[in-house]
Amino acid sequence: MVPGVSLELAQDRARRISRLVYDIFLDIPWEKAEPIRAAETIRFHLADASQPVQLDFKEQADHLKSLTVNDKAAAIDFRAEHLVLPAASLKAGLNEVRIDFIAGNQSLNRNDEFLYTLLVPDRARTVFPVFDQPDLKVTFKLTLNVPTGWQALANAPLDSTRRTLDGRVPGWNTHFFAPSDTISTYLFSIAAGKFTPVTKTLNGRPMELLHRETDQAKLRLSLNPIFRIHADALTFLEAYTGLPYPFRKFDFVALPDFQYGGMEHVGAIDYKASTLFLNEGATQDQLLARSNLIAHETAHMWFGDLVTMQWFNDVWMKEVFANFMADKITQVAVPGSNYDLKFVVDHYPAAYGVDRTAGANPIRQDLTNLKDAGSLYGNIIYHKAPIMMRQLERLMGETAFRDGLREYLKTYAFGNATWPDLIRILDARTPADLQAWNQVWVNQPGRPVFDYQLITKDGLDADVVITQQAEDGSDRLWPQLFEVLFVYPDGRTKEVTVNMNQRQVVVPQPAGKVAPAFILFNSTGLGYGVFPIGKQLTTGLSQLPSPVARAAAYVNLYENMLNGRSIAPRQLLEVYRQTLPKEKEELNLKLLTGQLTDIYWKLLKPADRRVLAPVLEKELWQALQHNPAANAKKLLFKTYQSVALTQEAQSRLYQIWQAQQAPAGVKLTEDDYTSLALALAVRDYPAPVPFYPSNWPASATRTGGSAWSLCGRPWLRTKPRGTPFLPACARRKTAKRKPGWFRPWPICTTRCGWRSQSNTCPRAWPCWKKFSRPATFSFPTPGCRPRSAATRRPRRPAPCARFWPPTPATIPSCKPRFSRRPTTCSGPRS
Repeated sequence: MVPGVSLELAQDRARRISRLVYDIFLDIPWEKAEPIRAAETIRFHLADASQPVQLDFKEQADHLKSLTVNDKAAAIDFRAEHLVLPAASLKAGLNEVRIDFIAGNQSLNRNDEFLYTLLVPDRARTVFPVFDQPDLKVTFKLTLNVPTGWQALANAPLDSTRRTLDGRVPGWNTHFFAPSDTISTYLFSIAAGKFTPVTKTLNGRPMELLHRETDQAKLRLSLNPIFRIHADALTFLEAYTGLPYPFRKFDFVALPDFQYGGMEHVGAIDYKASTLFLNEGATQDQLLARSNLIAHETAHMWFGDLVTMQWFNDVWMKEVFANFMADKITQVAVPGSNYDLKFVVDHYPAAYGVDRTAGANPIRQDLTNLKDAGSLYGNIIYHKAPIMMRQLERLMGETAFRDGLREYLKTYAFGNATWPDLIRILDARTPADLQAWNQVWVNQPGRPVFDYQLITKDGLDADVVITQQAEDGSDRLWPQLFEVLFVYPDGRTKEVTVNMNQRQVVVPQPAGKVAPAFILFNSTGLGYGVFPIGKQLTTGLSQLPSPVARAAAYVNLYENMLNGRSIAPRQLLEVYRQTLPKEKEELNLKLLTGQLTDIYWKLLKPADRRVLAPVLEKELWQALQHNPAANAKKLLFKTYQSVALTQEAQSRLYQIWQAQQAPAGVKLTEDDYTSLALALAVRDYPAPVPFYPSNWPASATRTGGSAWSLCGRPWLRTKPRGTPFLPACARRKTAKRKPGWFRPWPICTTRCGWRSQSNTCPRAWPCWKKFSRPATFSFPTPGCRPRSAATRRPRRPAPCARFWPPTPATIPSCKPRFSRRPTTCSGPRS
């Protein structure tokens, strides 16, 4: 017996156990520090009762309170993260196990006002005892007890709610949910707390969103698009797969500080709130990313939830199909989106970033224990796998590929499948040898390196000979299709598709005897590998009319530079400096500025960087002023902020931060000003007038005392128990009452109701005023009295002892209002 869920254990249980049903009760207390009482009843059919059965539970043994097996009490045998059910208590056929326990907190993500589960890949066992493996699909019947005023969302529809008045404040609601669809345990979901519900019906389907967003502008701009993108994604997927939406309901919740972009829980998708709710300053890339994320999670309803991998070594399958379908949906659902360009910009740099390294992993990996499944995630499955899938679609043809996927979904609906299961279905629909193709593309890491040679006849260029070899020197061959673009001196272009199914392929020139000015390989961005850069490409980038071709050229140049082929870092930087003012496509500008910044910081010597900085800063600022597009201006401003080294550039950034006045045409959000403050802080920028005394203890902030000079008049966000920190500060001109945030001294006199006896208290000393909870705290500035009366007392406990007393050396002009240390204190809560 070993900790986790070993492959051997999972295979044994899959052979013996079937028809699983879980009845789960969770009692959620008001205070997050209190334990969650729980009980569950597990019913299952057992084919072989001769051996014990292991339930997975990754918690302390004292969390297990009682165990009943088939109506008989049993001793609790807990070993190596497993609750062992004795063979003597089991029987062939139907078994019923009841367990009283304290739910584990590790994956419940408890906050003061809400909680949610996130159980992928093997974390269901951290909450309750369970057979935690994807091929033992179950039905959950959930009963949830939550404080009055809390909303609740789960996989299944809500059957009924009962109000409970048992003398406890504030009272309780018990939610009874219907039995869920048949799902894997990692998809079990609860979200409960103080949320605002929004319900809409689109295309005949009701959808509910729970959120905690308070910014009315973001809500006004985002709510309709959020629901519309979901509805469009569902419509597209039903048409593409030939299957209606397979589950009973379709709801979602926006969570602050969610760990991922989203999670595809059946009937209750989780999203990070900041990815859904965008303001008017959102860039095209942010809008496309939101659409792509929603489409990705919606696609999982078919690919991952309806048909689930048998074991987590095939977790990449659900991710690649979700990405693959999301790209298709975004192309249709977002007006004006360039699907092919986004595909190149999103996937190729990220995939190459791993696959070029000696430690690269294949798409499909081995997994011996589910506890290690988290290590399988990464840029290979999220970015190389979609490239592989588009190659497979091109190889088979769109219709044959789609029909193969339809057969796969119908065959394994509400069950489990492996990648070889899918390959067998697809292999029957194409003459190509998919087994051999699969071996190099899916089961092995790495990429090919291409080269070419112009064959001359009668002194003129006639044919192009293209060769490939593995980057690691092996004899592997990557069969693939890609395009080659011939650009001629008179401006004409010809594009040829190359079927690179051999080590060497001869491509005739489409224009006969006329020599091209330069050649661009992989011009449509569908091939994979290190493609050569033709002569004169660096001078002809601006002549390429297609933004996809330009993006492919940027990727080719960067990869050749890293490989030490054809171009050096400083040379490429000069090419990008010349190209930057001419590039108008926002996604390409994002790619270009990202590569430029990497070269600047990672590949230049410090002395060369100092020499280049004044010129590059000037060029970026001029490009920002001359570019008419607001989103492009913002990208250029961010790049300027990133490369700023000179005192002049940093002073300009400081003035923008200090005045909260963005350059003309640039829209900066609160987060952007926070980022700007951090950029200045890490450069040790000396503020003209320090806002905090020089002897302020460095331990007062997470980033050290020097950061306080940049934080004189912003909001100061707090970590638990009220300690302020940077970089969550961004100066605001208005004193809005915002939960969890504090206003500094200048606003104390007008908003917080405190003033200095001598009107000389330092303006940077925070006015510790909390607005977020019914239990409101007031913390006066030391030596500052309430405006109304000197005898006014704080509304709740006296100031926290950890902030008491203030040192006269630090605040010489203020005297403490209290003469002794308070006896009780719970401290402000963020």
